[in-house]
Amino acid sequence: MIRLLRLWRLVAADLGLLWFALRHRQRPIWLWPVAAVLALYALDPLNFALPFAGLIDDLVLIPLLLHLVVRLLPAQIKSGFALRASH
Repeated sequence: MIRLLRLWRLVAADLGLLWFALRHRQRPIWLWPVAAVLALYALDPLNFALPFAGLIDDLVLIPLLLHLVVRLLPAQIKSGFALRASH
């Protein structure tokens, strides 16, 4: 249970950083399309047709992909988010 809580804290932090990056003026050009594909994948109708496959996606694959996208962000955006969060 503790690991799941840590995972969701990480996901919440990654979502906050992604939201900050999407609104940043110097965001990479690839960020909006990747975020849109990730959002569509999270809302995929396959989740409703095969609930077990949807559960694996929602709990494992989507957080991993989100974390990968956040890791690929430029350091300038990450430091801007960290500076904003520290205030």
